[in-house]
Amino acid sequence: MREEGARGGLSVLNPPERWVAIAGVAVLSAIALAGFAIAIYAAWLFHDMPDAGDLVDYRPPTATRAYAWDGTLIGEFSRERRIFVPYDNIPPQLAQAFLAAEDRNFFQHSGVDAMGLTRAMMRNVLNAARGKRLEGGSTITQQVAKNVLLTSDATVGRKLKEAILARRLEQTLNKEQILELYLNEIWLGYRSYGVGAAAYNYFGKSISDLTLAESAYLAALPKGPDNYHPIRRKANAIARRNWIIGQMADLGWVSRVDAENALKEDLKVQKAPSRAKYRDADFFVEEVRRRGLATLGQRLNEGGYYMRTTLDPEMQTAARVALMHGLEQYDRRHGWRGAWGHVTIAPGWEALAKKKTLPAERRTWQPAVVTESSNTNVRIQVADGGATGALVAEDVAWARAGRGVPVVGDLIFVEPLEKGGGYHLKQVPAVNGALVAMEPNSGRVLAMVGGYSFSLSNFNRSTQAMRQPGSAFKPLVYATALENGYTPGSVVMDSAITLKGAAGADWTPENYNKKYYGALTLRKGLELSRNAMTVRLAQGVGMSKISDMAIKLGVVRDMEPVLAMALGAGETTPFKLTAAYASFVNGGRKVEPHLIELVQDREGKTIFRADKRDCPRCDAGFNGDESPRIAPGGAQLMDPITAYQITSMLQGVVQRGTATSASVLGRPVGGKTGTTNEYRSAWFVGFTPQIVAGIFVGFDDNRSLGEGETGTTAAVPIFTEFMMEATKGLPKTEFKAPKNAKFVMVRGIREAFKPGTEPKVAISAGAYRPSDGPQPYNQVWPDGQPTGAPAPPAPPKKQDDMSGLY
Repeated sequence: MREEGARGGLSVLNPPERWVAIAGVAVLSAIALAGFAIAIYAAWLFHDMPDAGDLVDYRPPTATRAYAWDGTLIGEFSRERRIFVPYDNIPPQLAQAFLAAEDRNFFQHSGVDAMGLTRAMMRNVLNAARGKRLEGGSTITQQVAKNVLLTSDATVGRKLKEAILARRLEQTLNKEQILELYLNEIWLGYRSYGVGAAAYNYFGKSISDLTLAESAYLAALPKGPDNYHPIRRKANAIARRNWIIGQMADLGWVSRVDAENALKEDLKVQKAPSRAKYRDADFFVEEVRRRGLATLGQRLNEGGYYMRTTLDPEMQTAARVALMHGLEQYDRRHGWRGAWGHVTIAPGWEALAKKKTLPAERRTWQPAVVTESSNTNVRIQVADGGATGALVAEDVAWARAGRGVPVVGDLIFVEPLEKGGGYHLKQVPAVNGALVAMEPNSGRVLAMVGGYSFSLSNFNRSTQAMRQPGSAFKPLVYATALENGYTPGSVVMDSAITLKGAAGADWTPENYNKKYYGALTLRKGLELSRNAMTVRLAQGVGMSKISDMAIKLGVVRDMEPVLAMALGAGETTPFKLTAAYASFVNGGRKVEPHLIELVQDREGKTIFRADKRDCPRCDAGFNGDESPRIAPGGAQLMDPITAYQITSMLQGVVQRGTATSASVLGRPVGGKTGTTNEYRSAWFVGFTPQIVAGIFVGFDDNRSLGEGETGTTAAVPIFTEFMMEATKGLPKTEFKAPKNAKFVMVRGIREAFKPGTEPKVAISAGAYRPSDGPQPYNQVWPDGQPTGAPAPPAPPKKQDDMSGLY
């Protein structure tokens, strides 16, 4: 019953009606509050919603791929290992396999598959009750939104964002673009992002070469690569693959016959993904990576660049083989060092033996245990496979002469004979070294090996080891002299010399053989690597000029102008010293040694080129006229005749001097040996007209190599073995002399002279006639310091005392 009140006409409600009204107001308030809360949550949830439009020009980060000059893939650089494949290059069969596995209605829905989402929500009721992870029910479009724009958190908020972004993606990109992003972005295990990398890593082939069964297996992986690992969970992997093949057949995307054949196919993959099939260039590739980062920054790891390097794979393999062999030969000269481990021969010993790291480059070596041993006979059992056999007699004798014949239970490395069933005894050398080879005119680094084994030590001794070059530095001294008035026929005294230092101490550099040969021409002094004579020559030329030459040639950044430096007391790397020798071969021009020739982005635009020279008419196309002539690169650092004179004198080192064993190459070749004080390092830098190669041998802790381990003994054989392979097929061309050089016979040798400095008549053996040109300190010096020469510096420290160099 309603009563009218006297105030403002308000009605008065009876108690039941009042409670109904109160309840209604409460419900409306709750709805309003809920709506307000939802609005606040939505505002918070979507305040940082990514913009789907960002994907219009999006390209996932892809690996930069490095190639040798002949197109051989040698390495990849990336944070995510991915090979981007445009949609038009993706085989329909591969795309259909992923659609059958992940989203069969992809080309019909608008971003969210309502039926698929409903099925997933129903399953998630049970998953939530059981404490399991929620299922996605996501379309491929939703997965792209999650993988590229969102996190992978399994939350309601993220799923809402995913659905909204999926709708926006469908409005921004077409289906083909979305599928392209998905197939290139998805993580597929085995260090693979995207189908391009997965095809290569799992099966070692391009996606265009995948079989139906292989395509279906890759499509199984988005559900969890570890769940379908091809080796550890092969049965699960095949079952999932076969289910996908069946789905493709049910959808009519493949014929029943093709499906039946694919179901019978075994699942065979590579044991482990590898960055490149070519495995001899690890040191080179790592140096390319370091230089690429310095040039391109972090773009190197995500830009998907094409990088053409200077590497010659055949020369690189020859370099690795020659250096490893040379270091093993040195190691063998210094005896067997003993077993690397010992076990009680009982079940399980094989596992202990296999823990020892073998050099990956020595693929035929195997760990083994000694099962029988006597003074003349040693039998072994190989850890992998259990094969047995005997060590060859010469290796037993080698071990006996060293630490003694290995005893029963000793763990050793062995290598099976190619024929006969026996085994060689092997040990990893303790010594190390480097070899770098480059083209002298362009500076292209053709090969680089920075140590015995990259798998055991990735320290690159060709670019990172700073060592004294010893007598390998002497050509710079003689080149400086030739630039300052001397000639190859100039005579300097090879006799004992003692110099007073600033502190009053005496310094007496000695020749390697402790003998002195008196008056020698510059040629003969360099060929025989005479220390006392070189010091006299450096004293006459002036160490400041020699220092300037070393800096110009890039051997050092700075060098004190002290006489010990003339004998190689300063430190440099094999890479820098080899580049300096290239200037002798190319006519005296500065060489910029480089490993990276060209870098292009994924659109083919060149973003880096090592050759900075201008090429007039190169872009005009060939019209039958004379081809463009491109001037040689590099600044002229010395007179071309000086460079040729040094080259000729260094040929004499091979013909008559300290590197005669290299003459076995049977072609024009020159070079210089070097051995530092106490035999700590052995060097040889040699060259033909086409290749310059530097070799260094030494211990990482800089201890002595041992008595008699000179550049001649330790380094020249490595050079010779490498050059035997590297020069195969190359013409036996002579070193080209400058057109204005004047030639005169001096002591039976045809010497080159700068115009005006040549002798007027030939000089016979035993005679000397100075030229009419400027010849400072050209006279035969008596013992002591010549007039006008710079005052001798303080004697070097003991470690820099270069007496006894060779």
